[in-house]
Amino acid sequence: DARLIEAANVFEGKTFGVGDGALRKPDNWKHLTNPFKPSWGEPYIEQVVRMMGAIDTARDAARGHEAVCVSHQLPIWILRSFVEHRRLWHDPRKRQCTLASLTSFTYRGDTIVSVGYSEPARDLVPVHLL
Repeated sequence: DARLIEAANVFEGKTFGVGDGALRKPDNWKHLTNPFKPSWGEPYIEQVVRMMGAIDTARDAARGHEAVCVSHQLPIWILRSFVEHRRLWHDPRKRQCTLASLTSFTYRGDTIVSVGYSEPARDLVPVHLL
C-alpha cells in the first residue's frame, strides 16, 4: 500500500546535524520554522490520515485475522502517538521504534483498543542504533 511510505522531507538523503550536516547550511534554515507541523516536510496530521487509511484497509481485508503492514519509523511513530493521544511533535531520539521492531494495533470491530510494541530482533540491531 503506497500510503505506508516514509514521510516527505526536504532533508531526505542528507546528513542532518550541525557539523557537516544540513543545519550548517543557512539555505536550509528556512525549512526549520515550525517543528510542530513540521515545516520541513509532510504535516504530521497528513501522515496520521494516510496511515490510518492504510491500516483500516488492512483491517477490513483481514477482518477476524491478522494483517502485516510494513512502514517506516516516522509514520508509524506518528500514528502510534495519535492513537495513544500524545502530541505529534516529538524528539526523534526518543522514539520507541527501532530497526525491525513491531508496533501492533488491536481492533475491536472498527475501533483500535490497544497498541503493542516489541523488538523480536533487538539482538541483531547494532548498539549505536539503539
